[in-house]
Amino acid sequence: MSPSPLRRGTFPGVAGPVVVCILDGVGIGRHDEFDAVHRARTPHLDWLATHTLTTTLRAHGRAVGMPSDADMGNSEVGHNALGCGRIFDQGAKLVAAAVASGSLYAGHAWRKIVGHVTRHRTPLHFLGLLSDGNVHSHIDHLLALLDRCDAEGIGAVRVHALLDGRDVPETSALEYLDRLEQHLERLRAARGRDYRIASGGGRMSITMDRYEADWAMVERGWDTHVRGRGRGFKTAGEAVEALRRDQPGVGDQFLPPFVVVDDAGEPVGPIEDGAGVVMFNFRGDRAMEIARAFEADDFEAFDRSPRPEVMFAGMMQYDGDLGIPARFLVEPPAIDRTMGELLAAAGETQLAVSETQKFGHVTYFWNGNRSGAFDDQLETYIEVPSQTRPFEERPWMRAAEITDRLIDELRGGRHRHARLNYANGDMVGHTGDLEATITAMQAVDLQVGRLIACVREMGGALIVTADHGNADEMAETGADGAPLRDAAGRARVKTSHSLNAVPCSIYAPGATLALDTALERPGPANVAATALQL
Repeated sequence: MSPSPLRRGTFPGVAGPVVVCILDGVGIGRHDEFDAVHRARTPHLDWLATHTLTTTLRAHGRAVGMPSDADMGNSEVGHNALGCGRIFDQGAKLVAAAVASGSLYAGHAWRKIVGHVTRHRTPLHFLGLLSDGNVHSHIDHLLALLDRCDAEGIGAVRVHALLDGRDVPETSALEYLDRLEQHLERLRAARGRDYRIASGGGRMSITMDRYEADWAMVERGWDTHVRGRGRGFKTAGEAVEALRRDQPGVGDQFLPPFVVVDDAGEPVGPIEDGAGVVMFNFRGDRAMEIARAFEADDFEAFDRSPRPEVMFAGMMQYDGDLGIPARFLVEPPAIDRTMGELLAAAGETQLAVSETQKFGHVTYFWNGNRSGAFDDQLETYIEVPSQTRPFEERPWMRAAEITDRLIDELRGGRHRHARLNYANGDMVGHTGDLEATITAMQAVDLQVGRLIACVREMGGALIVTADHGNADEMAETGADGAPLRDAAGRARVKTSHSLNAVPCSIYAPGATLALDTALERPGPANVAATALQL
């Protein structure tokens, strides 16, 4: 069903292109020594804040469809809200509700996979990010699924635990592993179940690549989870402790892969023929590639042989248009009438540009979890390939190249709307390297200056905002806001997103604009209507 048409208002809009610039991971922090945004030299962002219509947006919790205001925002839900112009219940909230109500267990996919492993007398494998970050997954969902397996008489379960240290404190893996091991031990002791952790590794080392930036990560995950290849340990906790000793100072997200082995040194849980596999991540971008590896018949990213015949399901469907995966436990949000869809229906041209790390955010997530364009004749999507070196080594990333492509396209005169994402604040912020993140912010600011000049030249408008915070809070803090410190007195590094508000500045030279003061708590979902008005 086609959307109802856009109506012209009394405000005539601007003559040139309307550009929405997302500064990924750039919030408004405490202006302390651990606030990389504040510490960076950012004359162009400072100018926008003092010379243009500027406000702040709530970019976490219920403002972006998360279960509570204690939940941080993330790039997926932030771009959903930015591009869709409304707030939709997101994966974390939908899954929690499905688990609590029991509807997940009554669903076709769960019944099918339980029947499969029961009939074949094979293990049910759970693969996913083990933390309570609530960005890609939540440990509570996994524990509930394990309890259900026990209740339904499934004799063998294996867990393949990806270590976080990115959406949670950087060396917190043992806390989650201990909690999982205790839960598994209770289930083993009560009814003699064969429930064990089988393998794992850091999320930025194996399995959780996105946007095809580094398929080698996924191949390492396949070797670990499916083939049972890797350094062996008696327990996952032992593995983490040993790997940390080998690489002092490394965060959990970068720990190498490991497998859990029995007394004979054999892996306890490779994924073999006849098994069931559930990916318990609900967020799609970093689950898509491993899902394809399990499901796709036409697959050339790496050699999967011998490929086991398994029944695979995702916690949610990670791409509705491509149908990946075919089976999923919880229905994703149904999103329609996005900004991109409305503009395409109105015959307006659009441009989306970012580097690989955030390309899907200005396309797939912006368009309401939809792959591809609404109208290929009206939309141009440009992906600037991301570099593969560590982000802290090249904190400027591909910001300049993104700007080059955007300005060249705009000067061609074709595009009425453009959107771009600078990934630096988020991707470098996640490394925990404060000085590199300061450099990242300064690199982004240079490009914002170029955007301002381009929009001024073309008589357009520029909206500069963010999807969530990160670079603005680079140290863990206590309830009083003071940095938490280790035994040596060093501030504990924070690599996760912040709960801080984000900036929103509107530069439209020659236009008379005013903020809508009736909005008590504006958020990213208000940006689409603003862009459409312009």
